[in-house]
Amino acid sequence: MDKGHDTDGRTGGGTNGLLLEESSVFAQSVAGRRGISLPTRDVPPFNSCEAFGKMTRDLVPELPELCEADVTRHFTRLSTQNYSKDLGFYPLGSCTMKYNPKIANRAAALPGFADTHPFQPESTVQGNLKVCYELEKYLAEITGMSAATLWPAAGSHGELTGMLMIRAYHTMRGNPRSKVLIPDSAHGTNPASAATCHYSVVTIKSGPDGLLDPAAVAAAMDDEVAAIMITNPNTLGIFEEHFKEVAEIVHAKGGLVYLDGANLNALMGVVKPGEIGADLMHINLHKTFGTPHGGGGPGAGPVAVTKGLEQFLPIPRIVKDKETYRISERHPNSIGRINTFFGNFGILLRAYTYIRELGAEGLAVATRMAVLNANYVRARLEGAYDMPYTKRCMHECVFSDKLQQKSGIKTLDIAKRLMDYGFHPPTVYFPLIVHGAIMIEPTETESKELLDSFCDAMLSIAKECEQDPDLVKNAPYRPFRRRLDEVRAAKELVLKE
Repeated sequence: MDKGHDTDGRTGGGTNGLLLEESSVFAQSVAGRRGISLPTRDVPPFNSCEAFGKMTRDLVPELPELCEADVTRHFTRLSTQNYSKDLGFYPLGSCTMKYNPKIANRAAALPGFADTHPFQPESTVQGNLKVCYELEKYLAEITGMSAATLWPAAGSHGELTGMLMIRAYHTMRGNPRSKVLIPDSAHGTNPASAATCHYSVVTIKSGPDGLLDPAAVAAAMDDEVAAIMITNPNTLGIFEEHFKEVAEIVHAKGGLVYLDGANLNALMGVVKPGEIGADLMHINLHKTFGTPHGGGGPGAGPVAVTKGLEQFLPIPRIVKDKETYRISERHPNSIGRINTFFGNFGILLRAYTYIRELGAEGLAVATRMAVLNANYVRARLEGAYDMPYTKRCMHECVFSDKLQQKSGIKTLDIAKRLMDYGFHPPTVYFPLIVHGAIMIEPTETESKELLDSFCDAMLSIAKECEQDPDLVKNAPYRPFRRRLDEVRAAKELVLKE
């Protein structure tokens, strides 16, 4: 926001023009109001209870009664209160909210792809199978692995798939083993994935430099450790410099190295995990290859593996015979099906388009730009905000509220105040190993001009924390909603009107 705008706004909210209070559709309901017109029924009424038993709903659901204009206006008004990557900067660290290129959406909307059905004969979906087959090859090449599966429906689902393969690998050797090592700088879903596969989690603390210490891994490593799950770069935004040494320690005891590839957007085209000791990894397509994230989903979390784990990949596998693609399910050591049909094909198609559009050189440039942007933000904000770890970051940088706490200001206050400057707040209070964390990931899609505007806002807030802390403590002022009572909201849930 430029200097000519009033970022104080302490006179109250609702200063941005016409903003309409929006009640729920149930509150707007009027008995007898209809938004549809159906023909007179020409068949006998159907009693579901008589046909299927008393377990079937025998009462008309209590749905709101609205006309077409009511419904259209309600959801259009709600849409104007949403924030998205198409509206502006979304600097969430670890979540990687990058802009989704429209060419990928256009490819997914092509009738030849959008109108296919998974029950069609193989001969009629050769194009779909070719896309999946080639995308597997691309992801294997990018990661330095031997093969990949596209069927996991999310990054966490990819983690689970990888852990099931690890269990199958060790079970074939006579002992599934009982433990998994996980650094405290790993993503929070890693322990859940390991526990779901009946492994106990052994936490490895990071060193004072934010890196995984090989000596700590060696001390925890024994014949019952099935694998170590490493996020690299870790959630501090730092590249694990000892990754190869750690991999050698784990391999020496017969364990496997699982790489949480959620942050592949900081390595793609520059480092191949399979060449530095990783045995398998999942890939969050939304974080690296520009597919929709969260509410824009569904998602996809492909898993890439080395040659020794290829036999355990989920089925079906896509096989190429000369110029024909076919589905193969004859893989006796496979962990089986992990998804219905062929995963979220529309998302896979978007990632395929992204890779083909950028090419090998373009992917490497995207990585370097993501790293450059994060380090630019880091350099501009250093000194104004505490940096718990001073190593050069990769794709994201982490600050804390340590300096602002001297004025009684907390991370949440800073995040709320940033909204008055027109920016969505970054990730706060994560990673957990940093008290009062402020985690910023600009991604490669943002310009220097926008980053300067964001950094200017953060620097202005740092000054406000010193000069007028009450201003920051009571922010925001300009958004449609002022600061909410989050404690009360958590304790006094209102689930319906």
